[in-house]
Amino acid sequence: MKYLPNLLSFARLALAPYIFAMLWRREYGLVLLLFAAAGVTDGLDGFLARRFNAGSRLGAYLDPIADKVLLSGSFLTLALSGDIETWVAALVVGRDALILLFACGAFLLVKSRRDFPPSSWGKASTVVQILFILAVTGHFAGFLNGTIVVILKVLTVALTAWSGIDYALRALQEVPARAA
Repeated sequence: MKYLPNLLSFARLALAPYIFAMLWRREYGLVLLLFAAAGVTDGLDGFLARRFNAGSRLGAYLDPIADKVLLSGSFLTLALSGDIETWVAALVVGRDALILLFACGAFLLVKSRRDFPPSSWGKASTVVQILFILAVTGHFAGFLNGTIVVILKVLTVALTAWSGIDYALRALQEVPARAA
């Protein structure tokens, strides 16, 4: 049980290229199933790690990496294929790139090891991004109407932007206090 959370994160990472390929081929029904499974593993790995005290340093890095690879790649693939607006994908990928830059900058400036726990806004943003991808693929697979996609797009944009601002403010407060 100790390694199951990390195995679920690895499975999500391994599933990502297949999801991207199916998105590119516009096999939306299959993507809907695969992405739903990936979304479930995202919640399940954290739950299992907490429930069975199976958290690890590897898992603390692996889980957000798996999320960012899966979500950023899916947004990019959907934008490149014209299924979603490019600016929506740019916002999601740009926020993740900024978070990565802040983390790298803090790592270089701070002499001690630093953890970067996800904020509640970041978690909410991830959940809504997953729901948006599910809604887009569900819409193109013929299961959902466009209204749900638009509502989730607005929520995705708002939470992604706000969580990016929140992470930037937290990073700016943290780095000067820890540098030197």
